[in-house]
Amino acid sequence: MTPAIDLLKKARAEHRVHSYTHDPKSASYGLEAAEKLGLDPARVFKTLLAATEKGELLVAVVPVAGTLDLKALAQVAGAKKADMADPNAAQRATGYLVGGISPLGQKKRLRTFIDETARQHPTVFVSAGRRGLEVELSAELLAQHTQARFAAIGRD
Repeated sequence: MTPAIDLLKKARAEHRVHSYTHDPKSASYGLEAAEKLGLDPARVFKTLLAATEKGELLVAVVPVAGTLDLKALAQVAGAKKADMADPNAAQRATGYLVGGISPLGQKKRLRTFIDETARQHPTVFVSAGRRGLEVELSAELLAQHTQARFAAIGRD
């Protein structure tokens, strides 16, 4: 299993794991997950890492069908500016490979922000820590186990 799934099992948190065969040629890991699992892309969330002007890494969880609003993320994080993090830095900090970064069970505790649209769904899907593996849980449970804050950080 993965650190994300181990964390949820250890906490006895209500969740379901879904797997699919990942296509390495897929242009978007998140949209691929939605398509292969037959899900509404609005319920599937991607985990992105951004870096502030001071070098702090932030975790942003946004719907796969949209994009991350870096300006909004910087504002809610109390930073002047945020840019997408270097993929190698993201992998080192989280312990996961790009395309399989889960907001759960990361190596280093990073400040996490979840797009507020997650609360509109009974459950959401996020990476379970490996390409081709998703975990389904409530947005509130996700926030609880990542110590995240909900904010308007996504754009359609």
